[in-house]
Amino acid sequence: MHTAIDLAALADPQVREAERILKTCVHCGMCLATCPTYLLLGDERDSPRGRIYLIKGMLESVEPPQDTTVRHIDRCLTCLSCMTTCPSGVNYRHLVDHARSHIETTHRRRPQDRWLRRLLTWVLPSPWRFRLALVGALLARPVAWMLPSMVRGMVRMAPGSLPSPSWSDVPAVHRALGERRMRVALHTGCAQQVLAPHVNEATIRLLTRLGCEVVVSPGAGCCGALGHHLGHLEDARTAARRNIAAWESSGPLDAVVSNASGCGSQLKDYGGLLAEDPAWAERARAVASRVVDVTEVIEPLLEPSQPPSQAPGIACHVPCTLQHSQKLGDLPARLLKRCGFVVKDIAEGHICCGSAGTYNLLQDGLSRRLLERKCGHIAATDADVVATGNIGCMVQIARGTPLPVLHTVELLDWATGGPPLP
Repeated sequence: MHTAIDLAALADPQVREAERILKTCVHCGMCLATCPTYLLLGDERDSPRGRIYLIKGMLESVEPPQDTTVRHIDRCLTCLSCMTTCPSGVNYRHLVDHARSHIETTHRRRPQDRWLRRLLTWVLPSPWRFRLALVGALLARPVAWMLPSMVRGMVRMAPGSLPSPSWSDVPAVHRALGERRMRVALHTGCAQQVLAPHVNEATIRLLTRLGCEVVVSPGAGCCGALGHHLGHLEDARTAARRNIAAWESSGPLDAVVSNASGCGSQLKDYGGLLAEDPAWAERARAVASRVVDVTEVIEPLLEPSQPPSQAPGIACHVPCTLQHSQKLGDLPARLLKRCGFVVKDIAEGHICCGSAGTYNLLQDGLSRRLLERKCGHIAATDADVVATGNIGCMVQIARGTPLPVLHTVELLDWATGGPPLP
């Protein structure tokens, strides 16, 4: 792709990298077939190829991005299905992240949009602020009809009850049961601590049972993905530096384990996020090289076994960040089958469920359409439960199906001697 970006703009390393990515696109259009928003809307501007053209025009212009350009880029889920499909290796992920950062620094959004996006970046990465916000949402439900539309949807999405804070999120060292085979740090996340602390509990039980010493490091917190995908680049970099410092101070580690694939995708990209920071670039690459999804740690340690009595049939939903970003799409099903579970594939498994971080809050209409499509395919499997590996997918899919939605680790914990699931 030919570009005509101003030389002064190209002095910015981020713009130079964006131009390099743009030039790898050959306009083939193969990405259109796997893009969820193009599938729903049929608008070229809501496809990866169309957005690449919009980003190119935005970077070539000396004017702020137009509302139309911003709207179509905002509609991108960052599911990265296009990167799985692309024969030219276009790094769409870094390109759209740069575009969002450019929009946030050059485009003037409506005041209510700016307020909402900043509020989400402030509340969601902090477990105590997020918990307080959900308590407020529960209290506001009776008068939700009086609230502004953007707030009304968020209030209605709040769960009906909240679990208590968990022991698993307190900084500690959890000793391996029996001989220690690995020493790992567990990234406990932010929203997951509030919405589903039982996932971290099951992860610690399973890893220690398999011979891992599990460190929950003081000072570690949100991975930074939420702010990054909203265009708040410095927020993401601050989160990365904090986590890197926390894990560096935790002693020798064989791995940094993530049990939320959205977080894991961000953690594995810390080297790119801090590439232009000379004080942190090498440290970021070192930490990122040790980041693994929890299924990657479990795979070499898990022995074949018989399933628990009355084991359910499982519809396995693989999060976009696991299959398209981390390229581990078949691993969860393989591990479940190793434990004797009957695993059922979901049609259109490569299409996003519509969660995508804050997408289901900011793009409610499109998110709901994708959720309905996903849950229709889940119902067709005739499974008893849904298994997935990302807290966002768990919360999203639970909105659209009557089936229990569990984390893959919960089922593996149960199958290897953990407490029975309700």
